Amino acid sequence: MSEDNLNVENTEVVDQLPEDAPVADANAERIAALEAELATAKQDILYAHADTQNVRRRLEKELTDTRAYAATNFARDILSVADNLSRALAAIPAELREDEKFKGLVVGLEATGRELDAVFGRNGISKVESVGQPLDPNKHQAMMEVPSADAAPGTILVEMQAGYMIKDRLLRPAMVSVAKAPD
Repeated sequence: MSEDNLNVENTEVVDQLPEDAPVADANAERIAALEAELATAKQDILYAHADTQNVRRRLEKELTDTRAYAATNFARDILSVADNLSRALAAIPAELREDEKFKGLVVGLEATGRELDAVFGRNGISKVESVGQPLDPNKHQAMMEVPSADAAPGTILVEMQAGYMIKDRLLRPAMVSVAKAPD
């Protein structure tokens, strides 16, 4: 190629540049649009990932709670058995406890009560402390108020029915009698 041909070709390329400028602008706009789409897609992926993580954590917590508190309804039902057993043991007079005819029965009932308490303990069920404690409406149900000069108002004097917790949740409130200021 001669030098004249090179100059002619270079001039043609240079002459074509201004005509290609709109194409370059279109490409820049397209690149900017694609980058915006990419940023939006990345943001959507991050939101979807975070949402998936939240759903997984919530399901894991629900599963853990379900396992921990699965026996709640059964435990509530069995509490009446524990109450009846306690009432039966409390109803046995001291003289019958010493009587040889009833001693085996009393020992058997007491052993059943201890075993029931052990089963409750293994399953995270515990009695709510009541007598001598201040009334806690989250754990106690006040059935009546009794005037008392010996105890501060709001202090539990008598437990009529034991309350129970299952792990950190209230299974059944304790039914109690509460002290009030004397008239």
